[in-house]
Amino acid sequence: MASDIEKTKREFLEHIEIEKGNSLKTVTNYDHYLTQFFDFAKIKNPKDISDDSIREFRLFLNRKPGVRVRGQMSSTMKRNTQNYYLIALRVFLKYLMKRGITSLSPDRIELAKIKERHLDLISVDELGRLLSAPSDDSLKSLRDRAILELFFSTGLRLSELCSLNRDLDLSKDEFSIRGKGEKVRVVFLSETAKSAIRAYLKKRADLNEALFIGLSPVKEKEEKGESRLTPRSIERIVKHYAIKAGISKKVTPHVIRHSFATDLLQNGADIRSVQMMLGHANIATTQIYTHITDKQLREVHKKFHSKKK
Repeated sequence: MASDIEKTKREFLEHIEIEKGNSLKTVTNYDHYLTQFFDFAKIKNPKDISDDSIREFRLFLNRKPGVRVRGQMSSTMKRNTQNYYLIALRVFLKYLMKRGITSLSPDRIELAKIKERHLDLISVDELGRLLSAPSDDSLKSLRDRAILELFFSTGLRLSELCSLNRDLDLSKDEFSIRGKGEKVRVVFLSETAKSAIRAYLKKRADLNEALFIGLSPVKEKEEKGESRLTPRSIERIVKHYAIKAGISKKVTPHVIRHSFATDLLQNGADIRSVQMMLGHANIATTQIYTHITDKQLREVHKKFHSKKK
């Protein structure tokens, strides 16, 4: 027979899936984080969750070896990874409070402090070289140019771009996309991006509904076409053209998303508008980009400060 905590956990996971609309991946992650804590602290009932059990679990996480990278095991689990466990537990405790189930107050859990996030950025010149790297008129180059231009024009997440179908209305400068948390937002198409997509679709001879599909020399002209490109395939495409463009830094689709946001801010866009275009639920997430305006602020300071001297 399931313990009280197992029954309550199952009801919580059903709640965040059905009523909160979280993705199955998020539900699976929450299940993992909570199960780790319950097993470690030997929790059988919500009443068993205490300050001491949380403190001991935090020590356990902080001393736990990290992930293996390039054959080397990192010394300890990263702070932001530790916070995933704490966030899941805090959300679970809020659920218990809402249902009137006696347990620890969610306010008792404080997240571990982490270093300010560092942005991987490429220069304007590097971005230009990247976008122009697919240089010929083959179907593959036209596809890849459309991918790169669409990333920079819209700021789409990798998963969002992968989900697109070829029925985009290119007579308009915008389209709606369903992003994280099933939230819908509007993104905007530049003329360059629309032109790149049109050229790519004009050369397509298949009937596949996906906007971006895999291509092979043998099947490139088949009516059926290949399957929808996976996130990993698109990551490899971006990496390939970054190398071709002579960019030594690691370039990913998310780096292009960073470029999209910083380009807007540097050209005078307000932070709230950028937040909406990126699909960030919290403006604090968008504020990681504000430091890129420091150079502009330095120029203002240099130009206007202490003019009377």
